Amino acid sequence: MTAPASILAALAAHAAEVPDRPLLRFGDLTYSRAGTLHLAAAWASRLRAEGVQPGDRVALFLANSAAFVGAYLGVHLAGAIAVLVNTQYRQVELDHILRDSGAILCVTDSSGERELAALGESHEGAPPDLRCSLVVERDAPRPSLTRRAPLPPLPAADAPAIIAYTSGTTGRSRGAVLLHRNLIANALAVTQAWHWDARDRLLLMLPLFHAHGLCVGIHGTISVGAFADVRPKFDAAEALDTLLNGEPTMFFGVPTMYGRLIAEARARAAAPPGLRLYVSGSAPLGVQTFEEFRALTGQAILERYGMTETIMNCTNPYDGERRPGSVGGPFPGQEARIVDVVTRRPMHDETPGEIQVRGPHVFPGYWRNEGATVEAFDAEGWFNTGDLGWRSADGYFTISGRARELIISGGFNIYPREVEEVLLTHPGIADVAVYGLPDADFGEQVAAAVVRAPGCAVTDDEIVEYCRARLASYKKPRRVSFVADLPRNAMGKVQKHILRERANA
Repeated sequence: MTAPASILAALAAHAAEVPDRPLLRFGDLTYSRAGTLHLAAAWASRLRAEGVQPGDRVALFLANSAAFVGAYLGVHLAGAIAVLVNTQYRQVELDHILRDSGAILCVTDSSGERELAALGESHEGAPPDLRCSLVVERDAPRPSLTRRAPLPPLPAADAPAIIAYTSGTTGRSRGAVLLHRNLIANALAVTQAWHWDARDRLLLMLPLFHAHGLCVGIHGTISVGAFADVRPKFDAAEALDTLLNGEPTMFFGVPTMYGRLIAEARARAAAPPGLRLYVSGSAPLGVQTFEEFRALTGQAILERYGMTETIMNCTNPYDGERRPGSVGGPFPGQEARIVDVVTRRPMHDETPGEIQVRGPHVFPGYWRNEGATVEAFDAEGWFNTGDLGWRSADGYFTISGRARELIISGGFNIYPREVEEVLLTHPGIADVAVYGLPDADFGEQVAAAVVRAPGCAVTDDEIVEYCRARLASYKKPRRVSFVADLPRNAMGKVQKHILRERANA
């Protein structure tokens, strides 16, 4: 059987084979394979009526819902590019993404509409390319969008499908462009590695604006014609209740979710059942959490490693040792290696360096950013992940740190420079350094060392509230310390390791 050229091609094939088989559930709404395809076609028709043309960018600023999936697939059927927007983003992030992508339309709900209105009232005004917003109900698509619509031509494999923003070390978010062939190649690799087939039932409580929820959970489900029960958000009690009812065969989560699931299970003396597969990603899974969950359920969580530019890179084996603290080896059809951070030469096993990956899952480059694209690849097409680690003699990769100063809190990526730039606009702050500290619940927490401006007595509560109004809530500092000055080296670079040592003293 020939591999499908896109996620939509896989959906169309499954819809033709067994059209009435359930595919996606959102609360009381269940969509069959054919129903999902018709929903996408209706959305494509609506988007074209709004003036969307092939190659246009359409922003999705939506919570988990049937409307999200319908609009996402509809954007692709219309030949356009979906721009994924974190629902926690506020003015600074939202403005940059809409301007940089040149999105002509934003699909959102009433909550997002308020943020867009506030953006339009700011001193810079609305992004110039944004013509309008299309507001939908969060819990269901509009009735008019559920009618049958003719199926337009499916997108070409080499056409851009997604622009997903991932921050750089400068604090400026960069849009990673993923092609339709990248999405389907990775989905097929993941489903093969994890023995995922049409019989599986996934409990999906991850946000769909993130690659973990969308490009793994939804794409995997569609590519094999399985079933996914999609919830608006993670709730430990709700998750445990659903797992105990015996319907799911798979559950995907981030380490924070597993920690809360363990606490809920212990509080109720009701251990989660041993599903066919529990998967963790988006942040390092602590060995303690791994062992506690195995002791509680008798099941080893399968940890994997991915990133926005490549989706999934490595996985612990489905059959074989799931090694705590390791992310396993490359998915089928993909490559990974360790290189020296200076010479870029491949390193021997057990020797630390930077992780590089290569394969059909790797994105071609950043949106309108040739410099960043050139910097991201070597001459042989290997992508520089920026993550440090090593490979064991038997093929298991372990991530030891990050070449960039990324903070991962609750599965979300936070770049210190982005938070620093916002804090430096506060009149009471003369200088600031943002860094990560260990956190038992979220993996890491955001900490800020602040130098007050002369004559100002800004408080830690004021600083947190200042960030809350301008950035996603998870990016606000959870620990603020006031210092006379920041420790710097001879070149003037802030020595954040000293700040961490002081904070942990």
